[in-house]
Amino acid sequence: MKKNHKKDFDIIVVGGGHAGLEAACIAAKMGAKVHLLTILVENIALASCNPAIGGLGKGHLVKEIDALGGVMGRISDKCGIQYRTLNASKGPAVRGTRAQIDMDAYRIYARNLALNTPNLTISQEMACEILLQSDGLPSKSSTQSNAKSKNPHDLERKSAKAIGIRTNIGKSYYADKIIITTGTFLRGLVHIGENQIINGRFGESASNELSQSLKNIGLKLGRLKTGTCPRIDGRSIDFASLERHIGDENPPHFSYHTSMSLEKSASDFAPQDLPCFVTYTNQNTHKIIRENFHRAPLFTGQIEGVGPRYCPSIEDKINRFADKERHQLFLEPQTKDCVEYYINGLTTSLPVDVQEKVIHSIKGLENARITRYGYAIEYDYVEPTQLKHTLECKEVDCLYLAGQINGTTGYEEAGALGLMAGINAALSLKSNLPKKAEILENHYAKKRAKSSEIDSTLYKLVFRRDESYIGVMIDDLVTKGTKEPYRLFTSRAEYRLLLREDNAIYRLLEYANALGTISPSDYAIFAQEKRDIASAMEYLEAVSITPAKRVQEFLASINQPVLNDKTALVHIVGRGEFGQNLLQNEFSDFFALEEFLEKEALAKDSSLRVAQQVGQNPAQSISQNISQNLASNSVKDLTSKADKKENPQNLLPPKFHTMSKRALSQIQILSKYHNYIQKQLSDVANMNEMLKLKIPQDFEYRGISGLSLEVVEKLSLAKPATLFEASKISGITPASLDVLHLYIHLRS
Repeated sequence: MKKNHKKDFDIIVVGGGHAGLEAACIAAKMGAKVHLLTILVENIALASCNPAIGGLGKGHLVKEIDALGGVMGRISDKCGIQYRTLNASKGPAVRGTRAQIDMDAYRIYARNLALNTPNLTISQEMACEILLQSDGLPSKSSTQSNAKSKNPHDLERKSAKAIGIRTNIGKSYYADKIIITTGTFLRGLVHIGENQIINGRFGESASNELSQSLKNIGLKLGRLKTGTCPRIDGRSIDFASLERHIGDENPPHFSYHTSMSLEKSASDFAPQDLPCFVTYTNQNTHKIIRENFHRAPLFTGQIEGVGPRYCPSIEDKINRFADKERHQLFLEPQTKDCVEYYINGLTTSLPVDVQEKVIHSIKGLENARITRYGYAIEYDYVEPTQLKHTLECKEVDCLYLAGQINGTTGYEEAGALGLMAGINAALSLKSNLPKKAEILENHYAKKRAKSSEIDSTLYKLVFRRDESYIGVMIDDLVTKGTKEPYRLFTSRAEYRLLLREDNAIYRLLEYANALGTISPSDYAIFAQEKRDIASAMEYLEAVSITPAKRVQEFLASINQPVLNDKTALVHIVGRGEFGQNLLQNEFSDFFALEEFLEKEALAKDSSLRVAQQVGQNPAQSISQNISQNLASNSVKDLTSKADKKENPQNLLPPKFHTMSKRALSQIQILSKYHNYIQKQLSDVANMNEMLKLKIPQDFEYRGISGLSLEVVEKLSLAKPATLFEASKISGITPASLDVLHLYIHLRS
């Protein structure tokens, strides 16, 4: 324990992977003095596994990282070599942007970005020990949480405070906050057949001392496993016999900065489109693998850690899905030079001679030369139920964990966790960032009075599950925990229609502005777009048209079916036939509608009618939901509600021709899924109302059907005052809250 020290930095970040890069860059951007410790500066943000960013669910995370001021989206747009929208034929809520990246260019760009970030310094050292300070008294945060638990043992427990890091070259650094982002390096153990190598990544030293340090300070560790695929020499592949897959003709991108650049010049985003290739395993491949199960570390007991359920090794797939005749494999270029290809789908830790036989049994790879063999790696992680929603440790003040150390898998999950750890560590520096924290507090107070997620003393940023996929992921981890590598899917979110990739910047705009991580000029542009979207949706929701002759003629002119009854304009815009040219960035239907509405508003026998009384819906309208979190002085009343109720012609038709393509695209999506989005907004409102429900002080949890013994024990110990407090206890699921809600009402 250290008592006296001189502070060197505001924040120390340990680990230079995707989590560490985001944590360091965002905290520095927010004004904190940050130091990043990494084993190899050259490998900052290295793509250890597949050379790709994004995908289903993961693309949402990249967009949210970007909206909040992170760097992953910007780097991907600079270093991509193929871009696609996955699930493009499905609805916007489940589409995912994915980019093949030049993994060499990516790490070089990331390294240079970090080295040129103001307030951020870097040194090449390995962290060995977390230095603590204990004054013999419980910390403030510990006292608060212990007082809630009413557990005498907890009240007596003394908590420690992280104050620094000791490294492998004998140096010690001190800071107010410590963020640990160690990836797979904690007691990392590489497996290739019977061979075991103590590495955190192949060829790089594992971090054994730091793992022991985490144990010593009282954190419970678990063991996980992941793996990677072989890489092969591009010159040795028979491409002529393989299926060729190219990127989208109009490549999507991740960063709003790229969107801004494209508005100035189309040449600012013209990525090289390199093909991937598809091949398949076969019966001979499967036979080779089965005959060597006895040499597979996965089956011999050599590997103890639990691997990712949704990315199994090829030997695991052959074992579990014995009836499948073949498995699809993607050959992905690792760089723009195409000198190496990654065999996506062939994760393995089989011995090297078996890997060679397996690869040579596959069509197109008969003569392939392996440049890097596949391997499995086991590593320690900290059970994430020991973290607060801010990612600070419950038992050790000022210590934050992010990335794979929290039990996740994937660059995107790591980056998002790193970003939030960096934000919360910086916000907690009250003396350094009082203004930003005050702005955030005021913003929360206006927007989210119903669920006090901002603490006026412990400045923090915690998202609800209906606000972001980042919020879903963190809530899953800290309340439910994980015993296997956690991967984010869109199916994990209850409110998918509200959490689309395309609206990430609008959802998180006010937070970025409050944090100071978006430029004033960019904020002004997106805030205006939000106002445009809100005002347009307000009009479309409020006004209907009747099946008059002029209306039918107009609809025919834009190839729309005629009306049989009075119809709200939102349902006209939401028709599948409306805006057929939207993907080509042509919005002629919107412009035609604007012209028609302007004429109709002046007609004596106008076909415009009031569709509903604005503001009378018990659930929020979509327009209200969009505009509610804009700063109060930036939301203008277009007309009074009295005027709207009396005469819909007093509503000014939207000026679609002045709106951005992004705004028009949002209006179409919101109109197309209007009823479903309304339903989800209503569900959110009901859930927030339910969470306000007070739990009687003498409420007895034992004997309630539907609550597990674990849930009963945790609730009895914590004695939450409301369902909202109960929802923040690890292991308390939404289903448990529903049961509690029912029984509290039955009792009353």
